[in-house]
Amino acid sequence: MKYFILSATIFFCGMFTACTDLDIPPLNILGEQDLFSSEAGMNVYMSRVYSQMPLEDFKYSPNRQFFDDWLVTPGTNEGSSIGRDAGAAMTREGNERNNEYWGRAFDLLRDVNILLEELPKYKDNFSEESLFNHYIGEAHFARAMVFYALAKRYGGAPLVLEVLKYPENEMAALEIPRSTEEETWDQALIEFDKAISLMRETSPKRGYANKFVALGFKSEAMLFAGTVAKYNKLTGLGQKTNVRVIGFDPATSATASKRYLRESYNASREIMKSGKFSLYRKKWSASDRESQYQNMVDMFFDSESPENIFLKEYQYPYLAHGYDSYNVPVQMMGPNGYSAGNCPTLDFVELFDGIEKNPDGTIKVFDENGKYLLFDHPMDMFKDAEPRLRANVIFPMDVFKGEVVEIRRGVFTGDVNDGIDPIMTVNGVVDYSYANMSNRYTEMDAYTGKGKFANAGRVLYLCVSRSTRQIVDLDNGERMNASGASGCFTDDNTHAMTGFVVRKWLNPNTPTSLVLEGRSEQHFILMRYGEILLNVAEAACELALAGEAAPAGDNFELIANEAIRDIRERAGADPLVTPLVLNEDGLQVIRKERRKELAFEHKILWDIRRWRTQHSDKLMFGLTQEDGAYYRGLYPFYSTKANKYFFDSRLEERLNKRFTFREMDYYFAIRGAEVSKSPVIDQQPGR
Repeated sequence: MKYFILSATIFFCGMFTACTDLDIPPLNILGEQDLFSSEAGMNVYMSRVYSQMPLEDFKYSPNRQFFDDWLVTPGTNEGSSIGRDAGAAMTREGNERNNEYWGRAFDLLRDVNILLEELPKYKDNFSEESLFNHYIGEAHFARAMVFYALAKRYGGAPLVLEVLKYPENEMAALEIPRSTEEETWDQALIEFDKAISLMRETSPKRGYANKFVALGFKSEAMLFAGTVAKYNKLTGLGQKTNVRVIGFDPATSATASKRYLRESYNASREIMKSGKFSLYRKKWSASDRESQYQNMVDMFFDSESPENIFLKEYQYPYLAHGYDSYNVPVQMMGPNGYSAGNCPTLDFVELFDGIEKNPDGTIKVFDENGKYLLFDHPMDMFKDAEPRLRANVIFPMDVFKGEVVEIRRGVFTGDVNDGIDPIMTVNGVVDYSYANMSNRYTEMDAYTGKGKFANAGRVLYLCVSRSTRQIVDLDNGERMNASGASGCFTDDNTHAMTGFVVRKWLNPNTPTSLVLEGRSEQHFILMRYGEILLNVAEAACELALAGEAAPAGDNFELIANEAIRDIRERAGADPLVTPLVLNEDGLQVIRKERRKELAFEHKILWDIRRWRTQHSDKLMFGLTQEDGAYYRGLYPFYSTKANKYFFDSRLEERLNKRFTFREMDYYFAIRGAEVSKSPVIDQQPGR
């Protein structure tokens, strides 16, 4: 900016002889005295800081990382949903590496280091010492968030703790190598603690952080560090520096793990003991499942919720996002022409209580005779499901924005006297094996008129593309679109490709005409009390497994049980049959609860990464993401003869969303240009 202005000045001086002084500061540029000597100036500077903060909200996705516009469809990439930004691109060669955080991190570090070095010169300009201290605390909080974001992506990072000045500094002083991963986590901890000690309990300005925000993210970051120190198997030294840039020293990793876990536990407990936050229950009723569902919906739109710890707020036209535009059901698609960007998988839906399941935990769609279970209405399949699931997922034929969301995979017109045989039948053979999953419904006997249906002819009607809508004449004289207005088409990414559409975060009050890119303004909850309860339960369980004693006055098992009980009760989940025991089985209960409670909040992907299970968790057919995993859908069909619905479960029909992730990918590669231009920056070992 300075270079551009001076160049323009020189150009105009060549035209007009009145130019005599090239060192006059431009009137539209603010200097440090303008910024650091008043609260108004600090508001300008803090706006710049927050605009660069690594906060994962509506403008973040695993593929694109942090994005400065509204063009992001927040894909989950851990298997909870399938969509444009979730699945096929999530590979080592995919977009997750193309928009790295590395460069952005050091831009923000420079700004907060300037603040830390320069603001003390103007301390006397602030009438309240607590406000001055808070600004210093904000800088430490920002620095903590940067080191946290770097450590969970790259491991060890350069710990830039002062303003690097060029050309004043020698070139050697400007080259800062990567520290060890443990040192990077330690620095994040130091910064969080400094922020907590300096920041006010209440934010001085709406949108700023405060002591409890810092405690919340400390709880999250130290839980990450503690579990990585325990479960990570990758470690290696940099070629240039011989520093352990990824992983922990095996001789001290267990000690480090316990230290970080205790820091996480204590930070969570400090928030809990403050009494300032509680689970959202404004519409909750123990005896009314509809109120429990509505309570879970409303909590994400109530900016005054007692559960909120930190929000990212939006207001059109100054700052907006496009979540509704990218994620509404297709029948509510706005003028931009996008929809259904996150379609929850059946694998995710099966995590929840209240759905009839087979002994292996998969959803039950067949009776004891191998015939489809029939339902008067698709919602009957989910009538006993915990209300939290319905608040996350739009089911087929549920109501949203006052409309029935029509999701069907097809219409079956065949005979039903002896029940309906499985749709996945080719040449008379029922085949739900992995080998047959590449076949689409258009290849089944019921559609082609082969096998059992050779005499009956075609009895299965499908919409095979967005532009080819199959209309079926019903016996009562009515007509039905085979896939419904929001159904499971197979030729693009704008329909309910798994049989579901995401519900969480969608604004139920936005008219279709305003479902536009850059028009949504609902806030994003970056930190809430529900996560704190899950953090404390997990940290307590991990510490108990490590043989650690609870702090004086605490009981790990009691606190973990109360936290999980409260979360499940608010969600409408079934009570635990027996109290939670802090062993390996208990740990899996806690992890499962996280996956349900924090879905679609940019938390679960990082969970399965810190647990180091993303590459190895086995799914249906024994698939893992290291193999290249496909995820499953649940497809509803309408029977014209029975006047009922049935469901078919299988891998997502198009099979064009394959999640691929290797163990080495827990550590992002650093862009080659950054490594090659520096004599001290090490690439990840093995890259």
